[in-house]
Amino acid sequence: MINHNPVVVIDFGAQYAQLITRRVREAGIYSMLLPYTSPLDEILALRPQAIILTGGPSNVTKTNAPKIPDGLLDCDLPILAICYGFQAIADNFAAKIGLAKTGEYGLVEMTLNKDGLSNPLFNNLPVKSQVWMSHEVEVKQIPLGFVNLASTPHTQFAAFGNFVKNIYGVQWHPEVIHTEFGQKIMENFLYKIAKITPNWTTDYIIEEQISAIKKQVGHNKVICGFSGGVDSAVAAALVNKAIGQNLSCVFINHGLLRLDEAEQVVADFKQFTGANLIVIDDSKVFLKKLQGVTDPETKRKIIGEQFIRSFENFVANLAQPYKFLVQGTLYPDVVESGGGSGTDNIKSHHNVAGLPDDMQFALVEPLKDLFKDEVRLIGKALGLPDRIVNRQPFPGPGLAVRIIGEVTSDNLNILRTADAIVRQELKSFAKDIWQCPVILLTQSKTVGVKGDQRHYGWPVVIRPVSSQDAMTADWFALPEQVLTRISNRITNEVNQISRVVLDITQKPPGTIEWE
Repeated sequence: MINHNPVVVIDFGAQYAQLITRRVREAGIYSMLLPYTSPLDEILALRPQAIILTGGPSNVTKTNAPKIPDGLLDCDLPILAICYGFQAIADNFAAKIGLAKTGEYGLVEMTLNKDGLSNPLFNNLPVKSQVWMSHEVEVKQIPLGFVNLASTPHTQFAAFGNFVKNIYGVQWHPEVIHTEFGQKIMENFLYKIAKITPNWTTDYIIEEQISAIKKQVGHNKVICGFSGGVDSAVAAALVNKAIGQNLSCVFINHGLLRLDEAEQVVADFKQFTGANLIVIDDSKVFLKKLQGVTDPETKRKIIGEQFIRSFENFVANLAQPYKFLVQGTLYPDVVESGGGSGTDNIKSHHNVAGLPDDMQFALVEPLKDLFKDEVRLIGKALGLPDRIVNRQPFPGPGLAVRIIGEVTSDNLNILRTADAIVRQELKSFAKDIWQCPVILLTQSKTVGVKGDQRHYGWPVVIRPVSSQDAMTADWFALPEQVLTRISNRITNEVNQISRVVLDITQKPPGTIEWE
């Protein structure tokens, strides 16, 4: 855990909870997410500088609706409440709340009143601006001691503030990009109301993590699981800066990589670091373990456990013991695996929930509190080349979670060929596309025509997405001629594939990967 007084974001199950956490960090202030069920002493133990209450899908008027942690509003901490949090504040102070005559969803024009224009929360905002709403319940009367600050055509009380208690709330979502001055509102709260000095910088993170690694590891030998991706590369660079020669980087080839990728990983590592990389080819072991397995969660857990077993087998033959294992685990990995914020298990990341209980290593995870974009900035500051820092994300379980169905040598080769075609065709879009998974659907064949004859083959899905941190994502609209070329090449060059499909689902509701 990073030792830094955070802004604590209390999550009521919001779709954008992680986005709020990111927005605070973008303002140069460390933030972290806790569930609304967190006891007060756990929250206060973090010595928070301010509290933000998120939105959520519940109705605050229901008896089983999530509540603000007991005692939190009496702790003399600056509080900003958003959407559901706004309503929860009003409910806590016995204000009138009920169904709105007209619900508001999407862009709505917000108007600041006289008190709003003079309030620091809305400093340097125009009288009118566009905000993003999503509510059917409204505050019909503001609490005693609060002042109304803004309204919309259908909501009389769209923002309020209690200047004595330093509690503020807005019905809209300032964290989403659709709200015109959303980040400005967040920064006004952090800088002008909470009076926080922004000091969450790349240099600070590097210095703190190097210190934490030295304290955790001491003079012990450390092994780093290196995959070639930006996460493991930055983690390795940080640990190397902290302990130098006591670090050994090991690349486990699980046989689930893309075409020629294993060779590229080794070449890049040697070119850019000059260090020795130990390569272990356990591809046959992984493939045997996955034989007959189709469930994605089972795949991830098998792969996560086998990674550990491969590392353990490696160190068992060494003269000197290795007590620590470095992983490039990120904050989204922890969150999606059901940890860190009381969230549901979206999918078990192999390096989090897939780890065996009896592994012999203690984990060193210097990036586990960070988002992907923060990791890239740290990589640049550490001098890693753009080729590594800007590499598109690729799942640790590799192509195993891009094959819907059983993982076999034949299926892997089919997908590798299709994936290579897509990567070739999308080279010119490298700066715009976060990643483009290619998914092979082996459980449903489709009819096609090849050589004037019926052809019964598998479909593949291509999913080009744009994102900043993988917590949210949008599909990237490729030019029609590029899509046509990709489809023609795959169906012509990969005989087993009869159809190419484009996935245009946003995240949420969809995840970036299919499994």
